[in-house]
Amino acid sequence: MFARTRRALDEASARFALELASYALGVTPEAAPAPGQRGPAQVAFARQVAMYLCHVALGMSLARTAEAFSRDRSTVAHACHVLEDRREDEAFDAWLSALEETLRIAPSPQALVQQRGAA
Repeated sequence: MFARTRRALDEASARFALELASYALGVTPEAAPAPGQRGPAQVAFARQVAMYLCHVALGMSLARTAEAFSRDRSTVAHACHVLEDRREDEAFDAWLSALEETLRIAPSPQALVQQRGAA
């Protein structure tokens, strides 16, 4: 049961990160291709940003992030390397930092579940 709940929370986090990245890049997340397909460059980049955010801002492992996005762990690792390399640009670093902070301060689904349990 716990694994199923964790996976559902990871998938919700991935959707939220993808929505946020897509919004910030001006693309629609619905345009995301099926696993195994790359899709348009801006959509693929939004997915890379979302995977990076899940790993860095939300603390999900590369394996959990990969599972949530139905991708391979090496794909997530590649996305993280791409984003880290781009952080040398100050404007990009500030943009990505703002997205990270947005995810960090947003209430998590787990927080609601924990609050309900305490009530």
